[in-house]
Amino acid sequence: MFLIRSGKLHPVFALVVVSSLLAGCGGVASEGFYGKTAAPGDNILRYVTGSEPESLDPAVPTGQPEARLLMSLYDGLIEYDPRTMQPIPGIAESWEVGQGNTEYIFKLRKNAKFSNGEPITAHDFAYSFRRALDPELAAKNAYLAHYIKYAEEYNSMRSFVKDKSGRFLLESDLSGEKQESAPEAQPAADANMSEYRKFIDGPMRLTVPSDEKSRNAALEKNPKLKTLIEGAELVPVKAEDLGVEAVDDYTFRIKLVQPAPFLLGLLPHQFFRVVHRGTIEKFGKDWTKPENIVTSGPFKLKEHFPYDRVVVEKDPNYWDAEMVRLDGIAFYPLEEQTTMLNLYKTGEVDAIYNHTVPAAWVDSIKKFGDEYMNHPEVAIEYYTVNVTKPPMNDLRVRKAFALAVDREAMAAFRKTTQPLIDFTPEGLFPEYEAIRSQVYERELKKIGSSLEEWKARKFDPEKARKLLAEAGFPVTQNGSGWSCPNFPVDQVEILYNTSDNNKSIAEFIQAQFKQNLGITLQLKNQEWKTFLNTRKQLEYNGLGRAGWIGDYMDPMSFLKLFYGPNNDSSTGWTKPAYDKLIDDANREPDPKKRFEKMAEAEFMVMQEQPVLPWQTQKTNFLRKPYVKGLYPNPGTLHAWKFVYIEKDPAKWDRDVENIFNVQDEWVTGHINRLIATQAPLVEREEGYKAARKFGY
Repeated sequence: MFLIRSGKLHPVFALVVVSSLLAGCGGVASEGFYGKTAAPGDNILRYVTGSEPESLDPAVPTGQPEARLLMSLYDGLIEYDPRTMQPIPGIAESWEVGQGNTEYIFKLRKNAKFSNGEPITAHDFAYSFRRALDPELAAKNAYLAHYIKYAEEYNSMRSFVKDKSGRFLLESDLSGEKQESAPEAQPAADANMSEYRKFIDGPMRLTVPSDEKSRNAALEKNPKLKTLIEGAELVPVKAEDLGVEAVDDYTFRIKLVQPAPFLLGLLPHQFFRVVHRGTIEKFGKDWTKPENIVTSGPFKLKEHFPYDRVVVEKDPNYWDAEMVRLDGIAFYPLEEQTTMLNLYKTGEVDAIYNHTVPAAWVDSIKKFGDEYMNHPEVAIEYYTVNVTKPPMNDLRVRKAFALAVDREAMAAFRKTTQPLIDFTPEGLFPEYEAIRSQVYERELKKIGSSLEEWKARKFDPEKARKLLAEAGFPVTQNGSGWSCPNFPVDQVEILYNTSDNNKSIAEFIQAQFKQNLGITLQLKNQEWKTFLNTRKQLEYNGLGRAGWIGDYMDPMSFLKLFYGPNNDSSTGWTKPAYDKLIDDANREPDPKKRFEKMAEAEFMVMQEQPVLPWQTQKTNFLRKPYVKGLYPNPGTLHAWKFVYIEKDPAKWDRDVENIFNVQDEWVTGHINRLIATQAPLVEREEGYKAARKFGY
């Protein structure tokens, strides 16, 4: 038996894995199951994870294929509940929240170890956080940590300002507003309070760009700032200035610049997971090679054959190794849907990642109710628009393209999604959506429109044609169709990353533009890593395929994509007024007022249309009924320590549509054992209670 990928045999895979795969294919097709269904003879999970990982460094990649893999190799302060994505204790067995919800103190387990047997301490977390934010690393996910005090300043290479008297200037010196210090962590009379603690708990210092060109540009825009820093000394913000502190070996402290009610839900993200300093310093860029890597998760790296497989094995040094039931996981970076589904059907793989069942197959596969997963997901599908190049720099063209696609027809075509006209997913944040409707209604009245007219954006080809004509591209009747001869089709393409599913969506949208606008755009596909770079560097023309799965259960996980002049939207769109709304929202302690600011920001994005939202996603995949603990949670991210293979068919999962209503006693017991260390604190800490309002 050989794994076939892109029509080619992969002999390396076959030589290493064929014997064990054969053990998993010995069963016969069972009634009610999709293909051969027999628990493997070994205790190895075989999982199709999607694309080849961009990196095995948890701080570097942004894609979900990497996140799925990295969660097996690295542990963090907090872990995801595998069913709900709520935060539960990881290496931190408990935490406290203080100082106006801007201070988090984590107590670490004293038995946590790296895969080489060395202890994991608070100093390792301090190093990992600082390294992840190092501007030289240029981590795309660094913005996730900008809530930490001076994280953004360090990450963007800014400098403190020390005046002629030797005093560091404060932000209040520029604003003229009195800036109160945060409540003291210790009594003011305590002479033993460290200088670092006094600094990090004090008022925000003023910073300016370290780069002279950028700094001069900023000074020209702000004469008051220019006068204020004249003759001053610039002191670069260093890693040691960040609001992360090893109070002692097993106490780790995070100081925020402002309250972030979703922080506990954010910290399980792979970006915040702990890495081994000695290995990185010894091997540099080669530290993730199998022969060098040291990890911190329930599994350690066994082998990595690029574009073939990544195999991990249970780490006996892991602090919770006793509760890890799998001996290992083989991750396969496959993208072709037909190939992976055929491999699943023949029993060669045990589970496949989300969004892998083609629309044409859904009706025939969804009847396998003991295997087929189809559940709500905190995820959207959309197209980015390169607004820096004509003709897409014209708002009328962007709006025309947005109106020319029938989202209801797309949902019917996809079978597992629902129409989306805004940027945050529908149905996941009901409190926010209710407030958003109120804000939109208010803002629309100002421009002589209505909420009903706004919602009609799902599909309005007539208005789309009018907008194109206004932009200088008249659309004329051509028989039973339409023609737009002046539109520069050589300047606009649809870029997507290699995948049967992505291709089918691109072809659908291409057909919609042809049918409703008379415009035929060319399709262009690229391999995952190349595609990411092309889109990020704005080297594409026109439209780029995109999808976003929330990093945490809050609308801000989506709206942050547009924040800042060098944001991660891959559109070239930026707006200071938008940034201010996001800043105001993050500083707002009242949840309702916070949502109002976020809704205003989202309205601004949709008014200027740097993205074309298409669909709210639902997770859609298959896993064998003997694979237990693998839940279709809203983020479709799996905490692998809870996953196991059940050999007894009488204990296999049944009717997975109701999987969240049926308790897996082992998984539930495992989770309860972990949260017991934090439960007494959780209920009395006001900061955590605030976070729970947002779904945690």
